[in-house]
Amino acid sequence: MAVLLRTLLQPGRPPGVLGRSLGRREASLGTGSGAAVRVRFAPSPTGFLHLGGLRTALYNYLFAKKHGGSFILRLEDTDQTRLVPGAADNIEHMLEWAGIPPDESPHRGGPRGPYLQSQRLELYAQAAEALLKTGAAYPCFCSSQRLELLKKEALRSRQTPRYDNRCRNLSQRQVAEKLAKDPKPAIRFRLEEEAPAFQDLVYGWNRHEVASVEGDPVILKSDGFPTYHLACVVDDHHMGISHVLRGSEWLVSTSKHLLLYQALGWPPPRFAHLPLLLNRDGSKLSKRQGDIFLESFAAAGFLPDALLDIITNCGSGFPENQMGRTLPELVAQFDLTRITCHSALLDLEKLPEFNRLHLRRLVSNETQRRQLVEKLQLLVEEAFGSQLPDRAVLDPAYVERIILLRQGHICRLQDLVSPAHAFLWTRPAVGRTQLGAISEQVDVIAKRVLRLLEGPGASLTQDVLNAELKKLSEGLPGTKHSNVMKLLRVALSGQPQGPPVAEMMVSLGPKEVRERIQKVLSS
Repeated sequence: MAVLLRTLLQPGRPPGVLGRSLGRREASLGTGSGAAVRVRFAPSPTGFLHLGGLRTALYNYLFAKKHGGSFILRLEDTDQTRLVPGAADNIEHMLEWAGIPPDESPHRGGPRGPYLQSQRLELYAQAAEALLKTGAAYPCFCSSQRLELLKKEALRSRQTPRYDNRCRNLSQRQVAEKLAKDPKPAIRFRLEEEAPAFQDLVYGWNRHEVASVEGDPVILKSDGFPTYHLACVVDDHHMGISHVLRGSEWLVSTSKHLLLYQALGWPPPRFAHLPLLLNRDGSKLSKRQGDIFLESFAAAGFLPDALLDIITNCGSGFPENQMGRTLPELVAQFDLTRITCHSALLDLEKLPEFNRLHLRRLVSNETQRRQLVEKLQLLVEEAFGSQLPDRAVLDPAYVERIILLRQGHICRLQDLVSPAHAFLWTRPAVGRTQLGAISEQVDVIAKRVLRLLEGPGASLTQDVLNAELKKLSEGLPGTKHSNVMKLLRVALSGQPQGPPVAEMMVSLGPKEVRERIQKVLSS
């Protein structure tokens, strides 16, 4: 700040208006010049990572990997009053969980760090000093009370609140006098009357005459922390960011940022503003919706690939929408020029079906299936603990058999420890009276099933069992096959509904089925 004060007392001049060409030019991604592609995801740690942030991060990641570039995580923590404890760690952790880890970040480090804006204050002060020297910026001594009155007056008049540029034309003597009383003024950027046009890679040619609709913005606060406008320009320049892919809400601010690049004499990156990710009904995703945070999806057992799949499936940027794409497929198919201006409508009711597809894919891979077995073992212990009849139900071979049989029928691994599947891990309490209400032939049915299992039971398949159970029913005059199945289902699971009886028997295995049926006979 001391260097800034010296600068404030030096004669300055308003920056000249540079000539701008509005001629047509080829819409290009700017990736073929040989320069490295470097993109960044720059959230504010004022909350945990949610689906909207994940989508922005994913598109940056896909673009970087598609063009052999680097994906950087930078945390914009300059608004110290709104920081949420643990949010910074959560953002990076959830990116890693999602399978899109940054190449450079606060945790990983990198050649262009530090990656926390609160640790880069000197760079912002240097940029502000350079702008003050050329007259592109000036000190503002307006109190917060005066600024609040301006805002209230504008709202009362039904106008958009804007700063009235009161301090823009203070003389050097006035600045010196005010500095004596207020040695830490805010610094404002002098907006030019004509903003530069730019070609957004999604929205095409744009120009926003910011000077006509808003006052000169604060770029450095009196506490030495920058505002977003200065910080993102300074950091993108010093970090060598080649392309800025960010939400469309920043489209109207881009002209302001280009004026800053121009005033600082820096070449700007290419910009691509991504359309919003909205709820199915067109309403905005809100952090107040507890279920949009990645942490809640992870805890509920949804797979990272399912989330990446659904948030890309509902939007644009790919030759076609299809379910079941993996991350390598998303990288291969991603095409920035295919992103449209239309908002993406996210239907989370479809997420279980997306998860079912990706879970089946994991089950089909032997290595990943072993990992699923370990996860399910932990879930079973967590859910049932002391209720387990013995540790045999945690045997990897048994757990794997359950996963293989139930794949395609479940959406999440957690479904296998739901009440509907409790019979797989604990023995139900079923009495003869309960079974007698289904059929009077309880003893006959039970004994015939036991005889069926006394044969080569270990090799019985679902198809063989279905055929044998059908023959068993046909040998019981006056007893419907559906009642036989219902009785066996209740005897084995304690529930009137559930998986097919033959599948239940294969899942539990002949030994466990015999013990459960014998328990019914002895009750």
